Amino acid sequence: MSAFVAAMMFPALFVLIFLGVPISFSLIIPAVAAGIYAFGPHVFEQLYGGLYTAATNYILSAIPMFVLMGAILERSGIAARLFRTMQLWLGRLPGGLAVATIAMGATFAAAAGVVGAVEVMVGLMAIPAMQRFRYNNSLIAGTICAGGSLGTMIPPSVVAVVYASLAQISVGELFAAMLFPGLIMVALFIVYIIGVCILRPEMGPPADDDDMRLPIADKLKITASGLLPTMLLIFAVLGSLMAGIASPTEAAAVGAAGALILCICYGQFSIPMMRESLAITVRISAMILLIVAGGIMFTGIFAANGGSRLIQAMTSDMGLGVVGTMVFFLFIVFLLGFVLDWTANVLICVPLFLPFLTSAGIDPIWFGTMMIIVIQTSYLTPPMASSIFYLLSIAPPDMKYGQICKGVIPFILIQFVTLFCVAMFPWLATWLPTKIVGF
Repeated sequence: MSAFVAAMMFPALFVLIFLGVPISFSLIIPAVAAGIYAFGPHVFEQLYGGLYTAATNYILSAIPMFVLMGAILERSGIAARLFRTMQLWLGRLPGGLAVATIAMGATFAAAAGVVGAVEVMVGLMAIPAMQRFRYNNSLIAGTICAGGSLGTMIPPSVVAVVYASLAQISVGELFAAMLFPGLIMVALFIVYIIGVCILRPEMGPPADDDDMRLPIADKLKITASGLLPTMLLIFAVLGSLMAGIASPTEAAAVGAAGALILCICYGQFSIPMMRESLAITVRISAMILLIVAGGIMFTGIFAANGGSRLIQAMTSDMGLGVVGTMVFFLFIVFLLGFVLDWTANVLICVPLFLPFLTSAGIDPIWFGTMMIIVIQTSYLTPPMASSIFYLLSIAPPDMKYGQICKGVIPFILIQFVTLFCVAMFPWLATWLPTKIVGF
């Protein structure tokens, strides 16, 4: 009977989500109901443990600082300077503005780490620029969705912080593991854009106006003021974390302080801007951490009702072997990405999968890298893709849902290619973590 109660928790979760109940409460309600069956009147003492775990997890305390860093950069005009710098150097290539958009997405992802913030900010700047030069709407949409989704894969990623806290591994090592696959993905995006625009110039003609023809000295001056400070900030955050100089929370605090200093140096600081950045930080952090608490409650009660044994029995009965089971787990993550927020996806899957991964001797850093690639891919995959809905919220009237879906398909395939590379060559994710000190 306990196993039946555990099995029914997932249908209850999805029913609540489809009814429009916030994800945190969709996790907590089945946990309370199933917990009453397992613990009776003592259920709330058990559930309090999940709330206490989330509130006292030192690694998770990095999340508000990373969110604040991204919020300040987003609202201080720094992102606009970055995009102009990318345009100046890349705009005259075939599909150059799309390439600049991907480069901007990767750079801003490394500074912000939150998918929605990256995509909306990049989209607001890139759509008018690309439409001015008559870029194809599908290419525009695919580029912005793909560039915005890099906030998942390019460190520092909030997804990675949550995964590392659950898997009890080093955040610095996971960031290092994600670095090469993230760069491979960005490079493949750029190669695809340039290739398709060479074969079909009408998709993305080179941008050639007065800005693109500025003298080299002027371009270098704009680059020095618009790109280098942000790159130094990213280097300070990731470098201090990967070298073991700072903990995740300390590195995130360095990033937030550096973003504030840049904002002041650029003359963009104001009390309303700071108030808005803090308000967004509180809202996003509270949402993430409440989902974390709900996820810990859900998986804890699921395990208490025999859910872990149910998963192990199911995977052993399927006879898939180690490789087949890993593929099955990643497929589950991919499907859940259609309907669940990434936080809930990670919080449900990692505690369920981790016992099998540990017993099979699978490196959690390698698996975590692949899982994060899959989560990023699910962001783009129609019909329920988060990235598509983010873009629709800012897209002009002439950009249709069908065009967006068509545009993201090549980038989805590229993400699967990246996943295949990491699966076939694990050293892409495991080599760099062995070369750093980590924390």
